[in-house]
Amino acid sequence: MLARKKIAVIGAGKLGETLIKALLEAKVVQPEQISATTRHPETGKRKGEAYGISVSTDNAAAAKSADIIIVSVKPQVMGEALASIKKVVGKNQIVISTAASVSTSFIERALGSGVPVIRTMPNTACLVRAGMTGICAGKHARREHLALAEGIFAALGRVLVLDEKYMDAVTGLSASGIAFMYVTLESMAEGGVAAGLPREIATEMAAQAMLGAARMVQETREHPAKLKDVVTTPAGTTIDGLLELESGGLRVTLIKTVLRATKRAAELLHG
Repeated sequence: MLARKKIAVIGAGKLGETLIKALLEAKVVQPEQISATTRHPETGKRKGEAYGISVSTDNAAAAKSADIIIVSVKPQVMGEALASIKKVVGKNQIVISTAASVSTSFIERALGSGVPVIRTMPNTACLVRAGMTGICAGKHARREHLALAEGIFAALGRVLVLDEKYMDAVTGLSASGIAFMYVTLESMAEGGVAAGLPREIATEMAAQAMLGAARMVQETREHPAKLKDVVTTPAGTTIDGLLELESGGLRVTLIKTVLRATKRAAELLHG
């Protein structure tokens, strides 16, 4: 599906570079199919050499020759980025946004001309092909456009096609949530260190426990509470630990954390 497609990544920053690296490592596309842009020539030169791709500071030139244009910039500069490519983008191309908070209608108004727009929200685990990406279609995007976006992000992990009204929550839970998991993992490892384990061993065990728990949920399709109950034997170690979690308010804190991140996601475009 992507074998002959030219892809331009407008804004090869942290996320843009992650997508480029992951797409190349997954062999979804070849280096000659990708062009990218950066704000600074020195940064572009370094990234071009690292990945064997064409990198410049000219957004319009990169977008003009592309079939798929991935706009991967901060929400606050999305308007500026779209204005820089407006004159060269047409109905036969697809614009894919990775920016939080920016609606498909905002992008469509900025570009005009009935350009198909796909809004996505990936997370940084795409780098190791364990990402989670929510995607939704704008009013001019058809099934084949969604399929192309799915083809890109499915190579980097899991993909869910959603109604756009859920995208801020996707940002708060999945995109930001991966950082919350790092804090949880780090805290678990610290507990292991406090219990006497060497730090490297504690971190490895905490990471594998988190990975295993996630895979159990995905592969068994059971509710997490049911899987938790399987581990929790009467008068055992797990129930004592769970009581400590509840007394510390972890459950409520995590819920409020996701809600806070979701609220912020809705505000980013306007600062």
